[in-house]
Amino acid sequence: MTLPNTSAGAGFCAACGAALSTGARFCHRCGTPLGQGLPVTAKTAQPGGVAAVLPWGVAFVALLALIAMVAGKNFGAAKGSAVDGSANSLPTQAIDGPGAAPQGAPFAGGAGGGAAPNIANLSPSERANRLYTRIMEYAEFGKVDSVAFFAPMALASHEMLESPTADERYHYGRIAEVTNTPAVAKAQADTILQGQPDNLLGLLLAARAARLTNDEATARTFDARLLKALAPQLASQVEDYQVHRAEIDRAVADAQKK
Repeated sequence: MTLPNTSAGAGFCAACGAALSTGARFCHRCGTPLGQGLPVTAKTAQPGGVAAVLPWGVAFVALLALIAMVAGKNFGAAKGSAVDGSANSLPTQAIDGPGAAPQGAPFAGGAGGGAAPNIANLSPSERANRLYTRIMEYAEFGKVDSVAFFAPMALASHEMLESPTADERYHYGRIAEVTNTPAVAKAQADTILQGQPDNLLGLLLAARAARLTNDEATARTFDARLLKALAPQLASQVEDYQVHRAEIDRAVADAQKK
């Protein structure tokens, strides 16, 4: 076997076929000493062919895989996205009934089984109420992306109610509040108070709507009305007050601090 002449012109690596510069003693690509390995002729060695592209192609694929892995990890860690994406489809006890949420899932709880109800079989009021509950739970846990995801459906469901009750208007206004839509929250509060001037839910919603627009003077006016109406309204044993008692208590505590 005749070894290539290192003093001759440019040749090709016998191992990988890379083109060699004049006087090279080692392959700059694979490190094989000149003259070792099976000889490769200039005709069979194609620097622009698969042998030249393969190492870079492998490196490129590896880089893409690394980027995809990092992006996948960071996606779930983004602000407000802990329950976003496909996790939004997970059933919850409050929305889909006891036992519908798997253990460890957001807002899971309760025992027993049972499939989630078909939302098409729910009445407009039931559908609106379930969406309201989901929005409030996500808002409480700071899941801002999920609030934004469900808010359009929740608002649309309340808009479809033909004769909403004061409680349903309060729900509508609260959804508007957590989605920073003060005009809608104020409109629902005003409508409640037109029919029931001392309604505690209407008063606290009106105060919150005013604060969304930094109208502290108006908010304090409603705070004062809330404190004045508190005792007689609670004495009426209205069911809506029992359901939302925690929110009323928080509103009263905040009003007393002002």
